[in-house]
Amino acid sequence: MRFKDKVVLVIGGNSGIGRAAAEGFGAEGAHVFLTGRDQTTIDATVAAIPGARGFRADIADIQSGSDVLAAIAQAHGRIDVLFVNAGIGAFAPAAEVTPEQWDQVHNVNLRGCFFAIQKALPLMPGPGAIIITGSIGSVAAVPGNVMYAAAKAGLRAVARTLAAELVGKGIRVNMVSPGPTETPIISRTEGVPGEAVAGLREVMINAVPMKRMGTPEEIARPVLFLASDEASFITGIDLYVDGGCVEL
Repeated sequence: MRFKDKVVLVIGGNSGIGRAAAEGFGAEGAHVFLTGRDQTTIDATVAAIPGARGFRADIADIQSGSDVLAAIAQAHGRIDVLFVNAGIGAFAPAAEVTPEQWDQVHNVNLRGCFFAIQKALPLMPGPGAIIITGSIGSVAAVPGNVMYAAAKAGLRAVARTLAAELVGKGIRVNMVSPGPTETPIISRTEGVPGEAVAGLREVMINAVPMKRMGTPEEIARPVLFLASDEASFITGIDLYVDGGCVEL
């Protein structure tokens, strides 16, 4: 019960890694609030977590997260843990990337994530923890991944800078960067037709020294660790949870 009576907001908490983390926080006693873009999966996730509350929001729209923050302010007056997990994928060769594609990916994966944190900070007087979902794509030179990689690399810089700015308030800021993981984002990745998903999975698996994909739960457990008091002397890190992809 590491999060008993803690107030936790999971942005992008309705599926995949976000849902696994939200369920983990709830199982350990947290008051869980979560957001997502799809009402059906929001409702399903909330139903699985006693006492959780879900809100429809699109992180690319800076104003759309206001409802959940207002609800948290009214119910508890604070956020103890903020997990920013929302993101989209997109593949395209560098020569074919359009300004519209670039903006779409960065509006969610970089701009949207930063301003979601900024908007939540007034409810985080400290101490507290912010965890951001990154990606090993920020350090891996994967052809066709320039939009996503650039956004996640920028988000890594955001995490380090926020860690330095907020350390005096007792707010720790860390990043968890997954490797290939079995989440719905694989089948929704722009530039990857449905018939190519199986091939993409095979390429990903072959790139992992453990020769398998990770599960959402395997990413969520390090998220909960970094959010907990067990990580009280850790801030500013980027934790690779990738089956050995980066280091081996």
